[in-house]
Amino acid sequence: MIRNPVLPGFHPDPSIVRVGDDYYLATSSFEWYPGVRVHHSRDLVHWRPLGGILTERRLLDLSGVPDSGGVWAPDLTYHDGLFHLVYGVMDNYALGYKDVANHLITAPSIEGPWSDPVRLPGRGFDASLYHEDGRTWLLSMVFDSRPGRGFAGIEMRSLDGGKPELILPDREVTEGPHLYRIGGWYYLMVAEGGTGYQHQVTVLRSRSMSGPFEEDPAGPMLTSRHDPGLELQKAGHGCLVETQTGEWYLAHLAARPYHNRACVLGRETAIQRVVWEDGWPRVAGGVPAVEVAPPALPACPWPADEDSGGIDGGLGARWSTLRRPASPDWVVAARDGLTIKGGQSPYGLRSPSLVARPVTARTCSLEAVVRFEPDGVHQSAGITAYYNSRNWHYLALTSDGLVLTTSDRGTRTEHLLGPAGPEARLRVELDGPVVRFNHGPELDATILSDEHADERVDGHIRSFGFTGAFVGLWVQDLAGEGGTARFEQIRYTA
Repeated sequence: MIRNPVLPGFHPDPSIVRVGDDYYLATSSFEWYPGVRVHHSRDLVHWRPLGGILTERRLLDLSGVPDSGGVWAPDLTYHDGLFHLVYGVMDNYALGYKDVANHLITAPSIEGPWSDPVRLPGRGFDASLYHEDGRTWLLSMVFDSRPGRGFAGIEMRSLDGGKPELILPDREVTEGPHLYRIGGWYYLMVAEGGTGYQHQVTVLRSRSMSGPFEEDPAGPMLTSRHDPGLELQKAGHGCLVETQTGEWYLAHLAARPYHNRACVLGRETAIQRVVWEDGWPRVAGGVPAVEVAPPALPACPWPADEDSGGIDGGLGARWSTLRRPASPDWVVAARDGLTIKGGQSPYGLRSPSLVARPVTARTCSLEAVVRFEPDGVHQSAGITAYYNSRNWHYLALTSDGLVLTTSDRGTRTEHLLGPAGPEARLRVELDGPVVRFNHGPELDATILSDEHADERVDGHIRSFGFTGAFVGLWVQDLAGEGGTARFEQIRYTA
């Protein structure tokens, strides 16, 4: 069976494509490198991580992007022997503006090499491509930044030139468009209701590419909004794929909240079986299932020991770095561990030194032996349960000793736990709504949730919560004096 979520933890906004016998899922990465995570499958059941596509500043610059800014909703397609990746980089979403630039890169293989980015036209985010008869069209939602406005429909334009057409006007909070031509109809799939508990997948169709489009009379193709008892909530932002045997499936995002509706695990990727009824693609019951019948394809499991949970000679495909790519000037991976040179404070948005991986299960842990000798109060090194620059827990070796710090929406609380030598084994465990370090009191894990990270001031967005929680290794050197820590015996368990 397909067991959902197929990509647990922070893997939102999936874009799925089949090339021959291979399936690829691309997901949003926001302020984390490498940008646009990709997973590979041959049966839709078993998935292996390939790492990220946007691995260098040539392709992506995240310096200064806000929390939950950066790469939003990529679109991965394959046409004329090339992979095409469209991705938007959100530099600002505050005070009614959306400063986003959409880019296109191509490659002959999913491993690259990828071309230099080409800036695309458009006035919104969640852009996608549609290919037909040697031509390509760009679709995106349109955002109107004038006071009192906002979402203004779905726009389509040919990349060969010409003016854009507004093909789906005046629909409230409509984004994530994907266009398909199936059986003489053009099907337009969109995400509606925002990205929270009212999220849904809506399908419309037309005989013409430019519309007018009529909505499926059966209602949303997929949503969780009417049943808070479903294990998978926030179901939305879908993308279709057809198998070699003519079966259809939908990749979509979902979330698994705790009892207080806090989504510490963030938005994850799930897959549903699609049936065709009266010319419409539909999911059984219109709700997300945890177990789904797989396609009629040979099973293709990947090696069980592919993820040892640690770092073995490199960061590997499951680890990320915050706002700057991993490079030898600040992080060096070897078979026996990591060496990390300290970076900015937790609130710095350009060059932090944090190596982390998403929390993938309700109960999980990260531990490591840390070797570090701080040279003053401006340096620290340790282990963290992290959401964004304003919400985190951090157990660190400092010049004051072993210190446990919590930042809750920017308000810091410190616990001095005692003296610290130049070496310590540190451990952090998430157990549902609780965070435990191997030193100090129990702490609140729900401050590391999407819901808690969402902040508004006087009705305006201060920060979004789109990423879910991470656990990681963190080194701070606020004066930039070369403070360096060594991490060994690194182990993530879930």
